[in-house]
Amino acid sequence: MKIGYARVSTDDQNFDLQIDALKKSGCKKIFKDKVSGSKSNRKGLENALKYIRSGDALVIWKLDRLGRSLIDLIKIVNSLKEKNIEFVALQDSIDTSTSSGKLFFHISAAFAEYEKSIIQERTKAGLKAARSRGRKGGRPKAITDEKFNFAKKLYDSNSDTVKNICESLGIKRRTFYKYLKDS
Repeated sequence: MKIGYARVSTDDQNFDLQIDALKKSGCKKIFKDKVSGSKSNRKGLENALKYIRSGDALVIWKLDRLGRSLIDLIKIVNSLKEKNIEFVALQDSIDTSTSSGKLFFHISAAFAEYEKSIIQERTKAGLKAARSRGRKGGRPKAITDEKFNFAKKLYDSNSDTVKNICESLGIKRRTFYKYLKDS
């Protein structure tokens, strides 16, 4: 039996294209995840791997839907092989029931890993260039240094409760304690 797995990374993406292709290929059951491929906690994939049995085939639309890490991809495909389960990536023409499919899987997985590394390098270079121009990335501070210093004086002198301090600053307790820890 063919078992399908579909994954999208963001809420504004949808499964339609993948689901249609998986159904067309003959998948009887399809599992889905809406999470980044780099995340290890993917309930849909975990459920698919628990459900699938010896003699079945795990079918995905494209190799990068299973994961972006070469090590992770090889680990998953090898664990399927040990259980006598085939692996098929429709868009990449990979079918591990054939010798050429096995070879192509390893080559495609290596290219997916390479692409991920290139994207990371470009991102780091872009951030470095922005910093050199005085731009800062990341989330803005929850409170100014002056407000935190005032709040810390109140906290250190025990003149007010943490709850009241946080309410007056408009921040959560964990944010206040993070600032305390970092100071």
